[in-house]
Amino acid sequence: MALDLAGYEQKARDSVKAFWGNREAARRKQIEAGKVDQGNRAAVTAGKNLLGFVTLMIDVVHANGLPGAEIMLNNKVLTLPGYFRPTKLWDFLVLNDGKLIAALEFKSQVGAFGNNFNNRTEESIGTAHDLWVAHREGALGARAHRPFLGWLMLIEDSPKSRNPVRNRSPHFKVFPEFSGASYSARYDLLCKRLVSEGLYTSAAVLASPSSAGTTGDYTELSEETGLRTFVARFAAHIAAEAALSG
Repeated sequence: MALDLAGYEQKARDSVKAFWGNREAARRKQIEAGKVDQGNRAAVTAGKNLLGFVTLMIDVVHANGLPGAEIMLNNKVLTLPGYFRPTKLWDFLVLNDGKLIAALEFKSQVGAFGNNFNNRTEESIGTAHDLWVAHREGALGARAHRPFLGWLMLIEDSPKSRNPVRNRSPHFKVFPEFSGASYSARYDLLCKRLVSEGLYTSAAVLASPSSAGTTGDYTELSEETGLRTFVARFAAHIAAEAALSG
């Protein structure tokens, strides 16, 4: 049986449109109210802006054999136990018959690439490591199967995200692949290594210009970190769980 990718391409474009549209609507609302946050915060403090991608993943779950799975979206039911901290709030959880099937994180970055890239990197690594140690120690059930862990980043496609970036490392050389790498290229490398090191089942990065609020345009930086790969791996995991529980 072929995997069903739930028409992900059109839904991704719709999600990108909604992302930029929601940011602009939030910014205008705060300007009209006379309460403008510093920097880009006016565009993001209105809540989650990547709900379109969440909807896509729900469709993938339903289309690949788990229509009765429990899909967690409310903050009250999105926490999982950790090992180095009591709990972690995820963006999207899938449970079936009391078992954790998948845990996903959806992130975005618009501007302020320097510090935010480092913060996102540390967060992604720490979140996954904490979950896997908790899993090893039985926090998800004594015989819990290995769940699907996913990390998806939508980054603003702009000269600042595409231009080469200098590294400062006065004592030792950085890895050569980071030499002159843009922030977009760094995210692509991050996603590849998050998967190759076993921290995530799949990780994707999409680049989209701020003008995409009407077109939904986005670019995949590599096949390995593209949305098709991410959705296909997620669909395969769901289909396998459906086969085992059927």
